[in-house]
Amino acid sequence: MKKKQRRTSAKKKAKELAKYLRKEKPDYAYLKALFKHLRNELDVQVEHAPKKLPIVPKEEEVERYYNVVWKAKNFQDMLIIKTLLYTGVRVSELINIHLDDVDYSHCQIMIKAGKGKKDRVVPFPSSFREVLAMHAENMHEKEATYLFESTWKRRYTDRGIRKILAKYAKAAEISAGISPHMLRHFLLTWLKKQGIDDSLIQPYSGHATRQSLEVYSKLSIKEAQKEYDRVIKKFPV
Repeated sequence: MKKKQRRTSAKKKAKELAKYLRKEKPDYAYLKALFKHLRNELDVQVEHAPKKLPIVPKEEEVERYYNVVWKAKNFQDMLIIKTLLYTGVRVSELINIHLDDVDYSHCQIMIKAGKGKKDRVVPFPSSFREVLAMHAENMHEKEATYLFESTWKRRYTDRGIRKILAKYAKAAEISAGISPHMLRHFLLTWLKKQGIDDSLIQPYSGHATRQSLEVYSKLSIKEAQKEYDRVIKKFPV
């Protein structure tokens, strides 16, 4: 049986290499390039840690969760949670929605400078339009700027929204909790289960790169809206 050759410790090998490199006075960029070429010479592949799958709540959990929200009768909390569920927006995007970003005639919300500093539109069901418009009118009367503001007339914080969601998750006895991102993943996963093609989900999800967004025409956005409107009637909330 062939004896496995022991490797020199990384620290000791670094000291050996430093003797040869010190006179070169290398900076970070040089060392980075050097070890990239060294990996190629030794045919060493870069190993990437596998991405963790997102936690997606079960449909039964979402129904149970929203039932607790409904029974609490807090109108603004209900609207915040429904907006997250229906649109799949990130919490950082939700708290920055202005009153004039909502297009009630097309049932869409403009997300300005979302992740990657990109603008996009997200849909909401026509059945949600009236209650959202009533809320917006109430906010206009209060001279608010944002669609959702706290009782101190300030926009919500990321932490504030998470605390709202956590409160109802505890009441619904959902051990894993509920975060804005979990609601986002629930919507996108649910749309896929309804048979909607990725190309029609992407314009809303905000996952597309700038280059791929450029290939979406106005027609594809209309098609995406049509498919969303068709299946959202079956949404569990």
